Amino acid sequence: MTDLHPAQRVRARTTCHLGAQICGTSGRQDDKLILRGPQTHPRESPMAHGSRKAVFTAIVTNSIVTVIKFTASVLSGSAAMTNEAVHSLMDTLNQAFLLIGLKEADRPADAHYAFGHGQKKYLWNLWSAIGLFSIGCGLGLSHAWHSWRDLGHSPAEEATQLFHIEVSPLTVNLVVLGIAFLLEGYSFVIAIRAFLGAMRDDNFKSPFNYLFRAKDPTLVAVVLEDGVAMLGLLFAAFGVGLTALTGNEIWDVLFSALIAVMLGVIAFYLGRTNMRYLADMRDANAEQVFADVAEAHAEVERYHDLRSIILDESYTILVGEVELKEEAIIPGLDSALKEAREKILAEVEPRWRDTAQARSYAESYAAVTVTLSRAESIIDELEAEIRRRSPQVTHITLEVEGISAAAPARMERSWSTALPPDVVG
Repeated sequence: MTDLHPAQRVRARTTCHLGAQICGTSGRQDDKLILRGPQTHPRESPMAHGSRKAVFTAIVTNSIVTVIKFTASVLSGSAAMTNEAVHSLMDTLNQAFLLIGLKEADRPADAHYAFGHGQKKYLWNLWSAIGLFSIGCGLGLSHAWHSWRDLGHSPAEEATQLFHIEVSPLTVNLVVLGIAFLLEGYSFVIAIRAFLGAMRDDNFKSPFNYLFRAKDPTLVAVVLEDGVAMLGLLFAAFGVGLTALTGNEIWDVLFSALIAVMLGVIAFYLGRTNMRYLADMRDANAEQVFADVAEAHAEVERYHDLRSIILDESYTILVGEVELKEEAIIPGLDSALKEAREKILAEVEPRWRDTAQARSYAESYAAVTVTLSRAESIIDELEAEIRRRSPQVTHITLEVEGISAAAPARMERSWSTALPPDVVG
């Protein structure tokens, strides 16, 4: 059998405490009858595909940029260029972590992970953010500090011979920054396209607001890292250019420190975002959809104990309890009860069919089966509507606590619609 995502393999489960209530027996509250809802259907997340393409593009471009930046930093001795090289190296490693997380998240459920490995993506994202903060920011600030301390004590870099042509450090830096800007820009465009596509799918209009509320932190990480890479290139160009114009190396050191601080800020934000998902964050939209659907259903009296867990941006677990309306359910069960009762009695031997015991058993059994069947139908209706409005809800567990007794006035209105006019009159 083909391996599916865990949330695609489970069945929605409904537990009911109706047996004792219907038959009038002294059943315990913890005795449960289990009803099976419809099986969830496989879905492929378009968001994950966009994230994967953006991550892979970023890895390739950053790998190339890392090599040429380190070459330029060695030739020019620029602190800002060195920090930019470290920045690109960290981006490459971090995005490799993101790609590993995406691959881990695709693994199916197994004996140890009942709902699959979806949340491992957030763990790898968190490690990526920690690496960006500790190495990218920490190492960058350390290098900026040492460069500031050595101001005026280190010899100026001389021109370099490349292919028998004398090239100044400034020229090397600017050419490398230009090449890096083109490569990073291409990666940024790919990430932005995926980001805007996800934003439209989630019905957001402001990219800035979506940056803080996007469901896919992997895509956000790529967009932010590529965006910061572009900004870092501008900082490095300013640092190198101002140093060349003024002859004061403090500009190079200053912009080097700004690049490191910028990495730290982005890393803190990404770490905080992924920690939320690792802490079993609720899906507020899915819970609101459930509330709206339950309140609009004519046969649901109330709901409570509503909870949800986001497994990843495409899969949510929803758990809740409902009580059904007595006056809405009972009047519509007459024909079904009669049919079930007659079917049960038809299977009894003729000599026992008219006994009080047989009729009592048939009445009780018919009441249980018909009411449970209607309860299951109601749950199926709720599940279908919830999934229609909120497709990411792939696992629903609804517990029917019982049938809520109607108030006298509501019961009388129910009777008046069910009884013949001459009786009501």
